[in-house]
Amino acid sequence: MKIGIHHTKGTFSERWIAYCEQNAIDYKIVNCYDSDIVHQLADCDALMWHFNHKDSKDSKFAKQLLFALYSANKKVFPDYKTIWHFDDKVGQKYLLEALDVPLVPSYVFYSKNEALSWLDKVSFPKVFKLRNGAGSDNVKLVKNKSTGKSLVKKSFGKGFKQYDAWSNLKERYRKYRLGKTTLWNVMKGVLRIFHTTEYARVTGNEVGYVYFQDFIPENTFDIRVIVIGNKAFAIKRLVRDNDFRASGSGYILYEKEHFDDEIISLSFRISDKIDAQCVAYDYVFSDGKPLIVEISYGFAMVGYDPCPGYWDKSLNWHEGTFDPYGWMVDDLLLSIEKNN
Repeated sequence: MKIGIHHTKGTFSERWIAYCEQNAIDYKIVNCYDSDIVHQLADCDALMWHFNHKDSKDSKFAKQLLFALYSANKKVFPDYKTIWHFDDKVGQKYLLEALDVPLVPSYVFYSKNEALSWLDKVSFPKVFKLRNGAGSDNVKLVKNKSTGKSLVKKSFGKGFKQYDAWSNLKERYRKYRLGKTTLWNVMKGVLRIFHTTEYARVTGNEVGYVYFQDFIPENTFDIRVIVIGNKAFAIKRLVRDNDFRASGSGYILYEKEHFDDEIISLSFRISDKIDAQCVAYDYVFSDGKPLIVEISYGFAMVGYDPCPGYWDKSLNWHEGTFDPYGWMVDDLLLSIEKNN
């Protein structure tokens, strides 16, 4: 068996390649942007590509290639069930509601009048989100009806830029003050005020819909559980100072004592329903009950290297370092064997 790997620095591919070399797994580097990529994969049983949803090219093309290969019965990571809803909070709302799993109450409108009418009837605060974005990008706390109506009118008017330069600059400066980034990174944020990202330029404004979630109060953290096959690991993320957002805060706790078995078990059960290869679940809590905020297949590797262990599907705890990227390779090889 041979795996084709599209390699991009800083992505899962670095760990996949290392794992294949350490375990004598046959692989070759391919370029998914070559016109003959399908021919390149002729001698491969699978393709692995950790694409970047904020890359202007990847965002336009990656899913189409992966879905085409998947439709032709070639194994891929990530596959269709893993990524059709990736970076699409509206799609996730429909999926999680259809599967009847605990989701933070979420609302989407495709009519300005319907959205404005809804705002007249609801309590505040609410959370406004664009359908895409990671690390708390494109997320705003709506404290009153007036702010909500302004957001609705903008959603059905000129829309929202994919890259919010001022909010991004504030976040870079926050991390600089915490010693988590460099002054040069802050300066790049200043430059972005005048020159937006290629992704934002190519994709254009988000317009023609509006998406809200209920604000779940008294959450000083969220829990992220990542399920890959029959294994899971977790982190606890504290919210930013004077904020309500935990994703991307940089304040992370890893010790097993922060996670109960029920939230791990719930994550395994939901993954069985989604039938995905890899899912990261972000949970907040209402009266002690976990509610999903959103899901993702991708995550920043460096934030999870300190995890002290993982759970198997029987909820047995395995203490020590582990390689979740190797799990992805092994699970893909197993699916190839089953398919032969």
